[in-house]
Amino acid sequence: MNILILGSGGREHALAWAVLQNPKCDKLIVAPGNAGIAAIAECANFDINDGDAVLSFVEENAIEFVIIGPEAPLAAGVANVLRAAEVLTFGPSQAAAQLEASKSFTKEICDASGAPTAGYGHFTDATAAKDYIRAQGAPIVVKADGLAAGKGVIVAMELQEALDAVDDMFGGEFGTAGAEVVIEEFMDGEEASWFILCDGENVLPVGTAQDHKRVGDGDTGPNTGGMGAYSPAPVMDAGIIQKAMDEIVKPTVAEMAKRGMPYQGVLYAGFMIKDGQPRLVEYNCRFGDPECQVLMMRLGAQALDLLIATAQGTLDQAQVNWADDHAMTIVMAAKGYPAAYEKGTVIKGLDAISADSNRMVFHAGTASKDGAIVANGGRVLNVTARGASLAEARDAAYAMIDQIDWPEGFNRTDIGWRAL
Repeated sequence: MNILILGSGGREHALAWAVLQNPKCDKLIVAPGNAGIAAIAECANFDINDGDAVLSFVEENAIEFVIIGPEAPLAAGVANVLRAAEVLTFGPSQAAAQLEASKSFTKEICDASGAPTAGYGHFTDATAAKDYIRAQGAPIVVKADGLAAGKGVIVAMELQEALDAVDDMFGGEFGTAGAEVVIEEFMDGEEASWFILCDGENVLPVGTAQDHKRVGDGDTGPNTGGMGAYSPAPVMDAGIIQKAMDEIVKPTVAEMAKRGMPYQGVLYAGFMIKDGQPRLVEYNCRFGDPECQVLMMRLGAQALDLLIATAQGTLDQAQVNWADDHAMTIVMAAKGYPAAYEKGTVIKGLDAISADSNRMVFHAGTASKDGAIVANGGRVLNVTARGASLAEARDAAYAMIDQIDWPEGFNRTDIGWRAL
């Protein structure tokens, strides 16, 4: 089978790594890829948000299966174009991808399906939004309604911070994503992520993970795209998983089908858990990054079979074979991230790290220059390890970090602290 993966981050490197372990994969191309992906697969360069451009490449290269990694091509309707041409595709339709592309749409689905979530207001002008914030008080959460690359959420502990966030969003800090704003009740508790494959009708859970969003140790500092993750998440015990499935996931999938936009792809559900009750924080319509890295490390070759079953609508015949293991990934980022950072700094020591089914450095923001690997983004490397216990996985991952020579990079030193 000739396979195309769209995307260029650590998530896509992890997907490529898992896909290549499955003998069903004859040829793998990743567009646009990165320096790490280029070491294991062919990379191609075209506009992955242009459905016609993607389809042309698929036809010219006899691609039989397309895996859409990031949210932007999904929101742009790339999956629609491919399915219309009868190309086997993993990823939801443009309409279904609104579960991530529009926070207000997700709230509407929650209201209609009775899924427990935070109380909220939806606003198209700053004055009404600020009046709502003053009436509710702080802490409170201000969200850009559209796609903001994981950065359009402000958890405001003080009233003025929330009011400033409204000005920033309507002032264009997040582009068109902030043209509308959703303001939510602050939920406290423990956050966890659950990944469920959906084929439009059937659902199959593929794992739990916990992400560390804040940039600093002890979960301090500004939010980021994620500074590390581990799987499984102990807080997602069997009882909470059953509640989440019965009260949130299944009603959501049923409501989407009822609206004529059946969900087909991975549903990434973020929960806030308190006193044994999960409440929905948000949905994403793709694998999380860096959660995908720990999931793929644990799933291995079977990941491709599960993605194909999702695209074919045969999830009722599939099952996940989990090893009794743990995985952790630690993000190495460029100093300054998530604010301004330098590109082009050289990363050494990667060649000395042996890669196998238990140890991998997944590249996110990297490029190749004059024979060297250089930083080309904010989050640059995902140092990932498996172990019989979470502590074992942690120790292995941090030992790998010690081998990497990159003075211009940094990482958190406490990934997994809640569980450990």
